[in-house]
Amino acid sequence: MNIFLIMIMSIFMAAYYMFFAPSARVPEQETDHAIAVSDLRSVVECALAVHNAQIAGTVFDDICVEQNSIKSEFICLDSRLAITSCEASGLKRPNFSFIITTTGSIDKSDYNSMMEILEQNFSTSGSFGIYQDGIIISGGTSATRAVPDAIQKQLELQDGQIVYMTHYDAPDPERLFSGDTTDNLVCPAGTNKTYRFGRWQCIGYNMKTSCGGDMIWDDSLMECVPDESRKPLCAGRQTAVIVDEVWECVNPFVEQQCGGNMIARLNYETLEWECVEDPNKISAATKCNISATAAKRGRGGATVRIASNICTDCEKMILNEETCETTCVPDPQKVSDTRCYPGRGTECKGASRAFYFGFPNQAYVQNVPEVPVSSVPFDTEHSQNRRFNCLDCGDGTIDSSKSKPPYVAVCNK
Repeated sequence: MNIFLIMIMSIFMAAYYMFFAPSARVPEQETDHAIAVSDLRSVVECALAVHNAQIAGTVFDDICVEQNSIKSEFICLDSRLAITSCEASGLKRPNFSFIITTTGSIDKSDYNSMMEILEQNFSTSGSFGIYQDGIIISGGTSATRAVPDAIQKQLELQDGQIVYMTHYDAPDPERLFSGDTTDNLVCPAGTNKTYRFGRWQCIGYNMKTSCGGDMIWDDSLMECVPDESRKPLCAGRQTAVIVDEVWECVNPFVEQQCGGNMIARLNYETLEWECVEDPNKISAATKCNISATAAKRGRGGATVRIASNICTDCEKMILNEETCETTCVPDPQKVSDTRCYPGRGTECKGASRAFYFGFPNQAYVQNVPEVPVSSVPFDTEHSQNRRFNCLDCGDGTIDSSKSKPPYVAVCNK
């Protein structure tokens, strides 16, 4: 009888432990936490959707907006951080412009879970966090964003609200001018008299003109002027001058004295003057009178910017006997000439190095029958200096299928 009672009690205790032990309640607790986190995340995602719609000028209409009391609006401040209209008045626009989205307050017990959600999924969203005591606490960063008092009062912010603030630049107000449209029209300051659409009008200056090369916009002169911050330091007695909107170092005085049929020319690689043959004094048995001014060069390369009447040390001049026109083309035999390539030719060999010619443009390539125009790359890795250069691929190799030294060299990508 005692044994029978002991067996019944053992079965009862085992069943009690199985159903009411702490380990049996863990799945239930984890499920409750997952549901709570999912609800909090849906609040944040709904607020983000409303905020993005406001930025895009549309409306996000979903049941989650009303359920979580989500609102989004434009708020602008003046220089004193007081609420002002977001509409431009005359030529003046607001000093600060914000798009602000808020939700209803969450319970304090959910703060940690909400911060984890913001850190894991919205750490790069900027001022997106929980409002508390006048600041926005963002997830994933120790930085906080103070909310101006005027905005706190305007939105009646309360601790626990999720707030998303985005600063944007209000567009420039449109400048409209009216008045007499006759030919004796007198335009006010900041405008220019222009004849368009069949009448004289006062048109505002473009206040955001983009200048090319080494030029910069001058608001007082209303034109592009040389940017002194980009002015180079030139060697010797050379002077920096603007040529085709780009700073170049030139020597104002020719110090090289050349005799015979030689003339002085500035070498843009060494920035020194050197004596070369005068093409105007070269006699040739041809029906055409070779003139340096007939040489077709097209637009200069990145280094040679000032017009020259002769070919470079890496080129040879070709004369068309029929049209008497001359062109400059690469001369592969000049690769070993130190005036053409200052280094040693033996250094530019191997699987990762090869010579290439700095073609200045596609029109120049059309004069070289050995090279198809489509095979010549025009990018920052290849110079357009009309000389032979050495392409070093570093750890890579030369692409033999796309290269044709010494005219073209391309690295394997």
